[in-house]
Amino acid sequence: MTSSPRIKICGLRDAETIAAMDGLPVHEIGFVFAPSKRQVDKPTAAGLIEAAHRLKAAGGIRPRTVGVFVNESFDGLKAVLAEAPLDVVQLHGDESPALCREARERLRVDVWKVFSIKNADDSPTGADAKRRLAPYEGAVDAVLIDAPGGGTGHTFNWAAIEAYKEAAGEFGIPLYVAGGLHEGNVKELLRSHSPGGIDVSSGVETDGRKDIDKIRLFVRRVMEA
Repeated sequence: MTSSPRIKICGLRDAETIAAMDGLPVHEIGFVFAPSKRQVDKPTAAGLIEAAHRLKAAGGIRPRTVGVFVNESFDGLKAVLAEAPLDVVQLHGDESPALCREARERLRVDVWKVFSIKNADDSPTGADAKRRLAPYEGAVDAVLIDAPGGGTGHTFNWAAIEAYKEAAGEFGIPLYVAGGLHEGNVKELLRSHSPGGIDVSSGVETDGRKDIDKIRLFVRRVMEA
């Protein structure tokens, strides 16, 4: 791997774990607003964002804060951002390019669009991935590929990564990879595919809660790759 990827730790729910991440070279911290076991409400997220802003992370600066949404309306995104000032909205559903563009331009946040790799044998070509991403050109700031659902701990066929990496590169945006990552497989991913960023959630949990020791170990493995 020629350079270290950006690291996103997703699904944070408590300020104590965030505070313990001070000094770790992470780039983004994610909060889930979509219905799920990791969901946080707007007031809670506002407090967590304040905690994240106190950190010194990658490069000695604070991590960016990312909100995860599924098929949220523009007005819904606007309402969340009014109370919880996120840096990025990550859209996991069937959001249109028009919605992505409107959120990016009117709400002044970065927009990441997530694409699910649905089949174990899904191995698209660069042209296939480019066709899927093309409608979002100029409307999003990053692309993330994940197993269906997200946050499940399931991996997908990594053979799909190169096609999406190529397509994202043509559009001048980074590719993040999520889906079942943990300290035991992240080095293999990075050495084989070298994506621009990685996103971990369940792989740094114990009994459904974020585990600071697992977060530290995951980050260490990334830096070793």
